Amino acid sequence: MQQITRLKGIQPLRFTLKRHLSRHGNALPGSFWAGMAGFTFYWLAFAVPIIIYGANALFVLLYTWPFFLALMPLSVLIGMLFGLLLPGRILGVILLSGLSIFTLFWLVFSRLTGW
Repeated sequence: MQQITRLKGIQPLRFTLKRHLSRHGNALPGSFWAGMAGFTFYWLAFAVPIIIYGANALFVLLYTWPFFLALMPLSVLIGMLFGLLLPGRILGVILLSGLSIFTLFWLVFSRLTGW
């Protein structure tokens, strides 16, 4: 009977605990910074209706919070997507992320409130 541990042609997997470094040394990948930009623009977009409409918008946001909470991971993913599509162009990533996140947030807010 053949031993199972002695099969031919099987290579053992080797794992290392080293961090994967980008070609710039210890620099974080651009998608991280783009995701952070998306997260920042989410909170800025969340504050704009409160600034424009005051406390009435705050009450609308309090009653419809699940819709706006669902936009947070989407905003981070939008930022990361633009970071991957435009590598090295941080200004373009910031502008496109901000524009798309503000537009998405305003679309949800206007649909929920009927304005």
